[in-house]
Amino acid sequence: MNLLFKIGFLDISIVNMIDIALVAALLYQVYKLLKGSVAIKIFLGFLSIYLIYLLVRAVRMELLSAILGQFMGVGVIAAIIIFAPEIRKFLLLIGRSSFLSNDTLWKDILFFWRKRENSAFNIAPIIDATKTLAGTNTGALMVISSSTELKFYAESGDILDAELSKRLLVSIFNKFSPLHDGAVIIHHGRIKAARCILPVTEREVPAQFGLRHRAAIGMSEATDALILVISEETGQVSMMKNGKVLHNLSFQEVREIINDYLNNEDLEDRFENLSEYELAKKNKLRLTTK
Repeated sequence: MNLLFKIGFLDISIVNMIDIALVAALLYQVYKLLKGSVAIKIFLGFLSIYLIYLLVRAVRMELLSAILGQFMGVGVIAAIIIFAPEIRKFLLLIGRSSFLSNDTLWKDILFFWRKRENSAFNIAPIIDATKTLAGTNTGALMVISSSTELKFYAESGDILDAELSKRLLVSIFNKFSPLHDGAVIIHHGRIKAARCILPVTEREVPAQFGLRHRAAIGMSEATDALILVISEETGQVSMMKNGKVLHNLSFQEVREIINDYLNNEDLEDRFENLSEYELAKKNKLRLTTK
């Protein structure tokens, strides 16, 4: 064992430091995942009880230690039940960021003699439809995926597998269309499905964001897709990626973001966290009222 230093009777090695760093990183990721939701308070409650349990066991309070020990034994099962949605999101986050989940990597390995497919396609129908829908204050929710077809979410709606076109998108989101209530999933230049049900985020969102925006944020948290939202009240265009948001975008900005996403460009720095967006909005209101 490579000893680094000694604190009293504790021998600190390189392995111990790596262990501590990994645990700290894991706890930080759990905190980021739970931040802004009710689950963070439950998590802190469990953590407090566990720390108390360690304390009473260290000072040899046998009765209280036995009671808390039984609670902690059952508490693991209870935590799995209570935090089931968060555990699912955490596993999705790991699977999404893992190199094993990269479809193009497996295709390159298994079919190395084939020419790699380009995920980019003609996005003009999306931009043209967005202009028309925003101009008439018609609400819309589009999920653009470059990696997978999102079959699980597509099967929650009506499968179309139709060629992407402006007229089809506008007709789907027409207020009198039976397909307008829900999301459209677009993959490789085709509309895979319409009227799809998306997961709604459990985090606190700005007050002006309705159910359509909450569903878009939730979908961006669960997948690596890019989601486009058109507000029915204001006609403003927003985009979501990895739980982050860009609001009140111009059509040129929408075009650039979609193209960069399909070309696998890094979009992380362009989007804002919900807390940062809310703070920027408050600062803007403060400046306008002065």
